[in-house]
This record gives sequence, C-alpha cells and structure tokens, in this order.
Amino acid sequence: MYNYNKVVLALGSNLGDRKQQLIAAIHHIHNKVAFVAQASAIYETPAWGFESYPFYNMCIMVHTYLSPEELLLKLKKIELDLGRAEKKSDTYEARTVDIDIIYYNDLILNTDNLTIPHPQMHHRKFVLVPLTDLSIEWKHPFLQKSIDELLLNTTDTATIKKMDTIALPKEEMQAILELKFLAIEGNIGAGKTTLTQMIAQDFNARPIFERFADNPFLPKFYKEPQRYAFPLEMSFLADRYAQLQHDLGQYNLFNDFIIADYYIYKSLIFAQVTLDTDEVLLYRTIFDVMYKEVTKPDLYVFLHQNTSNLLRNIKKRGRGYEEQIQSEYLNNINKSYSEFIKTLPQQKVLIIDVSDKDFVENQEDYLAILKLINEKIKQINN
Repeated sequence: MYNYNKVVLALGSNLGDRKQQLIAAIHHIHNKVAFVAQASAIYETPAWGFESYPFYNMCIMVHTYLSPEELLLKLKKIELDLGRAEKKSDTYEARTVDIDIIYYNDLILNTDNLTIPHPQMHHRKFVLVPLTDLSIEWKHPFLQKSIDELLLNTTDTATIKKMDTIALPKEEMQAILELKFLAIEGNIGAGKTTLTQMIAQDFNARPIFERFADNPFLPKFYKEPQRYAFPLEMSFLADRYAQLQHDLGQYNLFNDFIIADYYIYKSLIFAQVTLDTDEVLLYRTIFDVMYKEVTKPDLYVFLHQNTSNLLRNIKKRGRGYEEQIQSEYLNNINKSYSEFIKTLPQQKVLIIDVSDKDFVENQEDYLAILKLINEKIKQINN
C-alpha cells in the first residue's frame, strides 16, 4: 500500500469576495490535488504582521499521496490560478488567497522552500483557533503540545470572530455512507487495496485488508504451481473465511461502514483457474458450506485493468514471489471473474474500467471512481 498522508492546510483571503475565494480554493484543491476531508469554520481576523484589510481564515484537513514538495508546487499553482500576484518582496502583502501547509503527518522538514510544521503556527491565533474545529489528534513534534495547549500558550492577542461555514465538495458523495459493507475486487495488481485504503480514510470507514503476505504457500505456488495449488487455495479459503467472520463480527453492521479489498468468493475464482477438475469439485463442496455463513456485501465493485497494466503494477510493487506471474494466468483470472459477476444480483455489481485511470497520481480519476460508486448506490436505493 502507498502512504496516504494527512495534511492540514491554512487558507486565507483579504481581497475581493473573501468567502468565495476560500470556496474556490477548496474546490480547486479537492478536484485537482487532494481529498478535502474536513474544514473549520471561517474566521475574520486582522491582518497579521502588516497593515491591510481583515482576513477570512480557515483550516482544512486533506488526504494525499503527494510528497510535501509536490503538494507545495500544486498549491502555489492554485494560488496563481485564483489571482494571487507573485510576491515582489519579503514583506507581507494583501492577497486573494493564501494556502500554507501547517503540518504533514508527524513530519519534520526544513528546506529552502518549505518548513514543516509551519514555523509560525503556534504564534498565530488565526491558525490555532480554526484548527480546534477539526477532529484531529496531533502534537507539535518540537514543542510536544496539543493544539489546545498551543492556543492556551500563544502570545497572539488578536480578536478572532467566527463568520460562516462552508459545505465541502465531498458532501456530494454522501450516498457512499449509506452502505454498510462494500467489497472492492479485481485481478492481481488492479489497485483494489489502494482504493480500499483511500475510501476507508476519506469516508471514515473500517477497512478489512487481505492477509496474503503471511501465506507460506504463496511463494512455493509460483515456483511449483501444480504441486502447491490445492494447499494454497485451501489455506486462502480458510484464512479469508476466518478473517471475514472475525472482523465483520467485531464491527457493528448497523452503525459502521465497512470496506474490504476482497470478498470470499475470490477463493473460488482463483481455485477454478489453478486446480484440476477433481480438486475443484472437492474445493467447491467445502467452499459452499463456508459461503453460506459469510455476510454478503451491499455493493460489489470490480476494478478491471488490462493485462499489460496488471503486469506493470505487479512489477512495480516488487514482490519477488510474483515475478513468475504470466499474462495467460491473469487473463484466466479475468475470465473467471467475468463468469462469477454474471451470477450476482446485477443491481449490486459495479464494474469500473480503470485501465486508463491513475487514481493515485490523478485526483480527477479518483473522484470519477467515487462518482460512479455514488451513482450506483443511488440506483440501488431508488
């Protein structure tokens, strides 16, 4: 899995329609750069460090795979796109919009272009007060103080006035939260685990990730598939059944939103490809007993990737035991998935072709996938 980072940004504006400038900045960030998960209220504050018009300030929490440097470049472009003039001196200036990185996970960074945490954050009430609106647990890595403690100890005496709130773009995707159990499936290397991780964090869901890395038969199978196919598939079936029964039993299916990067039926899909006829019959008998006991998903999302992309993604993640995977094997898995999907209630199936999408590097691709899921849920509920 990639590292999905939690980042807090401070937004400010003191020129033009200040509220609309902040709204525009949030939409630009969400649509082009990072998922906007939380937002504080808008506060009016006096200009800090220079004489000018009062500012509207707020803080937002975003989730992103971008590095701090990549994120900074994209945020500076948004500032320019929204009309901020390039600075001609080191003094503070009035601006249509200002976007600062306040903190990035628990990272400590000090370069010529970027310091994290922001070196002035604990001196500025226009940052600290909005921060208290966000549901976050964070301590300043240098000062070892919480946000409440930083606010209590700040020497800034400026008057802070709460003005308004802003609806977040993610509220257009709220149908996703009507699900109780979402299963993301796909071939090896399709991106199901990464997408599960993203949706789980962005929508505060409880994730279930397959424990494939601990299977001792997997490296042996790729070297000697005929010898190790049956013990491999049986061990996967037993582990998937035990994990789903345990994890789904731990969660409250009435109140929790649960998302898994697999569903137990994938055991039968892979078994039909790797086992011979007699073994499949025995396997199917055991599988049917377990399948009756497992909670069924409200929606089953299948990510389709073309075979060349699958092979590229498998190579990129660098698992040595996967080096022997051939395109024919992946094609057979895709065919088996296609047959399985036909057996499901079609109103609960969503197939998304992600062959031309990169939902890790491209925020627009990720939002397009969320929109498809959101619209499918609306269809189910209507």
